Amino acid sequence: MTATSPEIADADDALIQFMYQAPIGLAQTKLDGEIEMINPMAASLLMPLSRDGSLDNLFLTLEGVAPGLRELTAAFAAPAGMVCEAVRIQIDPGLHGNAELKVFCLSLLKLDDARLIVMLSDVTLAERRDQQALTQKLSQAARIDSLTRMPNRAVALEHVHQAMERARAGGDCHFAVLFMNCDRFKQINDTHGHAAGNEVLGLLADRLRGALRRRDAISHTAGEQLAARVGGDEFVVVLDDLARPDDVHPVAQRLLDVLSKPYGVERQQLHCGVSIGIVMQAQASGDADSVLQHASIATAEAKRVGGARYVIFEPAMAQRAARRGAVESDLRTALSGGELFVVYQPVVGLKGACGIDRSAGLEALVRWRHPTRGVVPPLEFIGVAEECGLIGPIGDFVLGTAVRQLAQWQKELGSRAPRTMAVNLSRAQLAQPGFAARVGDVLRSCGIAPERLQLEVTESLAAQDETVQSRLHELKALGVTLALDDFGTGYSSLASLHQLPIDTVKIDRSFISQADTSDHHRVLIEATIRVARSLGMSTVAEGIETEAQAAVIRELGGDKGQGYLFSRPLPVADATRWFLAAEAAQSPARAAASAG
Repeated sequence: MTATSPEIADADDALIQFMYQAPIGLAQTKLDGEIEMINPMAASLLMPLSRDGSLDNLFLTLEGVAPGLRELTAAFAAPAGMVCEAVRIQIDPGLHGNAELKVFCLSLLKLDDARLIVMLSDVTLAERRDQQALTQKLSQAARIDSLTRMPNRAVALEHVHQAMERARAGGDCHFAVLFMNCDRFKQINDTHGHAAGNEVLGLLADRLRGALRRRDAISHTAGEQLAARVGGDEFVVVLDDLARPDDVHPVAQRLLDVLSKPYGVERQQLHCGVSIGIVMQAQASGDADSVLQHASIATAEAKRVGGARYVIFEPAMAQRAARRGAVESDLRTALSGGELFVVYQPVVGLKGACGIDRSAGLEALVRWRHPTRGVVPPLEFIGVAEECGLIGPIGDFVLGTAVRQLAQWQKELGSRAPRTMAVNLSRAQLAQPGFAARVGDVLRSCGIAPERLQLEVTESLAAQDETVQSRLHELKALGVTLALDDFGTGYSSLASLHQLPIDTVKIDRSFISQADTSDHHRVLIEATIRVARSLGMSTVAEGIETEAQAAVIRELGGDKGQGYLFSRPLPVADATRWFLAAEAAQSPARAAASAG
């Protein structure tokens, strides 16, 4: 024995002492996993995992929770080094009598060609703390809108609920909830893309936060304010610090002013104002969800009367919204259930020796025969259809029905059939890609010449944006006739008529109704007829109800007329009889004219 043997023995003893006292589990094994030495900590951790109560082999003991350790070690070709480090092993409750979820951390070190060192520790508590921290972080993230970094709908509801609770408890402050919706956000998305739309929303959120920081302009109290994004282009402001209820008015007006200023995006100035619906403390009823719903209803009312304004909620608004909801539900059923039908109002020619030309054309108008309410007036459902996105399918139904009916009349009546069919178009239809091509398909399938179809757009729609203008030019290239409906009520003017691809101007009934009693309206009608004629356009006077009105239009040189004086809108059978009766009535007049 050499002189150093006692020193080696002391070192081995020190190593053994270290292993037994170490705060982590340590074990030495052979390469096949056979355990040569193990400390009490490792034994206590591994024993619950042993199926037979023995700790002879590490790989066998861990096979149920960490399979593949033997293969991983065998594949480690280096003479020494870390085989695996800080591997998390999850031990499910119930496994080998384990009472709760456990998480172990295992590292495996190859010492040489014959031995392994295993390091094992219980990290269950640390894992729980990490999971709790992650859960808390995710919970906080779930309450923040990722785009605007604003609180989301859940937070807004909490604040509304808290404001309602404080109001019930009494106090000097008052609260109000402001629901905001952008007026032109869809147009921005459609025209400039979603990236530009998102940037506008981010800028709007910044302005909103900045406006609410001006506390002196809101109240002198220490109450709370909240601005949140509750979805899409919708935002909510909760003011729980109003000294007087009326203090909400200057706040709402300031928000309108601040948010209506142009937004600089990609070197462009984009306009995106808001409409605001407000629920005051006195009107707040039900729960927080109800308050937000009522504020949203008030916002819809603000949009309905033109937007870019604020409206205070009234209970009658909720009743109207409920009625509109019922109409929308029934209207969806009507579309699929065959309850919609088309009536036809004659359009007559006002020139010629025979008085009027009764075969000049027809306008197709949609009607709804409700199973319990009977025929529903268009004024009760067209607006709802526009709001809920059904106006496009309804318009397509009317177009297809009217063109097929015109083809049927041409087949049955020959030369006595109406020469043109007028159909109204909606913004939804004009926004559809390929709409002009579909119109062409309908005409070809029914054998109708394009010039026989007159498509009508309102004056305000025709003047709105480039998408509509482009679609109108596509329809014009198809060969159909385009008419400007309700002229005099929208944004166009006589000076801008030449900029539109229009063939016919339909003068609104509000002018015609005073044609024989107001010199001012007579002058406006005459100017419209003259300008239209100078541009090669024809005119139709809408809403003629008396012979005196018809005489004025004829005297001023109007081409066609439409109204109750000539006929109300008629079902198919009545319209057919109208044309046949008109032909019989005109025959003697034609004969007399020829004899003369």
